[in-house]
Amino acid sequence: MTIDSDFNHITVLLDEAVEALAVRPDGCYLDGTFGRGGHSRLILQKLGPEGRLLGFDKDPQAIATGQALAAEDGRFVIVQRSFAEMGSEIASRGLAGKVNGVLLDLGVSSPQLDDPERGFSFMNDGPLDMRMNPDSGISAAEFVNTASQEEIARVFKEYGEERFSGRMARAVVERRAITPFERTGDLAEVLKVANPAWEKGKHPATRTFQGLRIHVNNELGDLKAGLEAALESLEVGGRLVVISFHSLEDRIVKLFMRDLVKGEPDNLPRGLPVQHAAFDPVIKIHGKAQFASEAELKANPRSRSAVMRVAEKLR
Repeated sequence: MTIDSDFNHITVLLDEAVEALAVRPDGCYLDGTFGRGGHSRLILQKLGPEGRLLGFDKDPQAIATGQALAAEDGRFVIVQRSFAEMGSEIASRGLAGKVNGVLLDLGVSSPQLDDPERGFSFMNDGPLDMRMNPDSGISAAEFVNTASQEEIARVFKEYGEERFSGRMARAVVERRAITPFERTGDLAEVLKVANPAWEKGKHPATRTFQGLRIHVNNELGDLKAGLEAALESLEVGGRLVVISFHSLEDRIVKLFMRDLVKGEPDNLPRGLPVQHAAFDPVIKIHGKAQFASEAELKANPRSRSAVMRVAEKLR
């Protein structure tokens, strides 16, 4: 599939993320969210002839870009799978527990947002799709046209953190009974009218569109599975670098790392008289959460919500 050059992507925290990986020239690395290859290309610059890089992405356009890069550089391989499935992919390649670093740059890319045909944006009218892989799963249109009012409200509230979720879900169900939703602009207008108050400077449909996108792509479920898979893939001393773009993602990453630093087994009964020191940490966290610099914010306003966290596997 050809890539439309009108839709460009500026990689967020590019130098910072690759530096945090501590790339070894002969190492093996995973880019769990290849996108348009910004991080991957910089990693390849730091790898020597024996180094290897494996990229993952669900988006066919990202895969096309990755295949072109793989044709240029034999050290790189691209796989059309979610990073949540990296465990089985790595195992099939005999690399389980041998990977030196994993990078996850979460969320949606600029080309996906800016291309109306992908249906991610309320700003540009297009087919109501929102799938990162348009060939898999149900579209946003299918969901809003068939799900119950209660389920739509749950998605708006849980994944979009929309406080008027019930009211907005009701408006969706009432309108679809007359005419099903097919376009992003149509849905955005209905949500706008149903939203009695919203944050200054934000579109009234911002949170609901976020909720729909997260639900349609199972983003939070994939993130939880991907973090576990990344940990299993890493060798002792390997680095995990995660860039998130909203509080729901960052909360999952933060709690995942916090629990591994504690080194406690899962599901211990509360009040069990066990010494905390008896458990060894699984990872150590490198530094504090990192954010985009002022210079990057000026060059790329979409980087304003980026948060990067870095951990190293200890055992």
